[in-house]
Formats: sequence, structure tokens, C-alpha cells
Amino acid sequence: MLNRLHSRKRVQLVLGYLMGVVFGFMLQKSGVSRYDVILGQLLLKDFTVVKTMLSAVITGMAGVWILVAAGKARFHHKSGSLGSILPGGVLFGAGFALLGYCPGTLAAAAGQGSLDTAFAGIPGMIAGAWLYSVIYPLLARRVLQFGDIRDRSLPEVLGVHPAVLVPLSMALLAAVLLLIELGA
Repeated sequence: MLNRLHSRKRVQLVLGYLMGVVFGFMLQKSGVSRYDVILGQLLLKDFTVVKTMLSAVITGMAGVWILVAAGKARFHHKSGSLGSILPGGVLFGAGFALLGYCPGTLAAAAGQGSLDTAFAGIPGMIAGAWLYSVIYPLLARRVLQFGDIRDRSLPEVLGVHPAVLVPLSMALLAAVLLLIELGA
């Protein structure tokens, strides 16, 4: 039994790694790891990033919904708080605006050999992770508990069955994607 569990974990790790490689490859091929594309998005002139992310959200939403409906996956809701979401969003946005990368596009840009990632992005990400680990005990006591958000899903919050909300959300996102494509 234990041997089977280890084998299953090993398969999950290999699949996770391979999916990460494919994801990074797709980020690089879509162009969202290029600084000029990200800058264009921030200036609302190039919507490649939004189109790529909307496509990924629609695909992921469909995939997760199918897996859950087939009994092959389960949702694990995680609670959050305004004390973690708001500062995290501000820091993420600041880093994104200063360097022009989010963690995913930073890894893809590093993989394609962009030098700014080696001298600023990767060291900054490592320093930020280290700093967070150092100040986490203080944050956990004073900041992260503020504005607790219960661990409920959007269908639970809205009181709508996922079989209604998921296709409706996918259609809405696809319509936004189409509008962006037609307007661009």
C-alpha cells in the first residue's frame, strides 16, 4: 500500500513538472514573457496578456469542472483574509509595474534568456520570499487575520449551482475575449 502511494506521488510530481514546462513554453510562445508585450498591456495598448489569461481561465475552468463532475478531482476551498489579499495585491502589482513580470512570466523570460530576470527579477523574487518567511510570524499575528473571508466557493456565495454558473462564466469570459479581439 505504501509503495503504491509513493508511486502515485511520484507520478503526480512528474506530471506537475511536465505541466509546468508546458505552461512555461506556452507563456513564452504566446509572447507574454516579453517586456514590450507586458508594457503594452500595462499601457492598455497590447492585450496579448489578457487574451492569453482569459483563454487559460476558460480552458482551466472547463477542465476542472469536467474532472469534478466525473469524480476525478475535488475542490479544496481555502479561506483567506483582506489582510492577506490587499497587501499581497499591492506588492504583486508594484513588482509587476516595476519589473514588468509576474512570477510565471518571470520564469518564462528567464528560460528564454532575458538578462533583466537574472539581475533583478530572480534575485528580487528570492529576496522577497526570504523576507516574507522572516516576517511571517509577525504578519500572522497582526495582519493576515484581518477581514477573514470564509472558505466558500463563488457558487456557494451566489447560491447558484456550478452547472449553471460555470458555463455562464465561460460564455461571459469568451464574449469578453471576442470583444477584445474584435476591438484590437
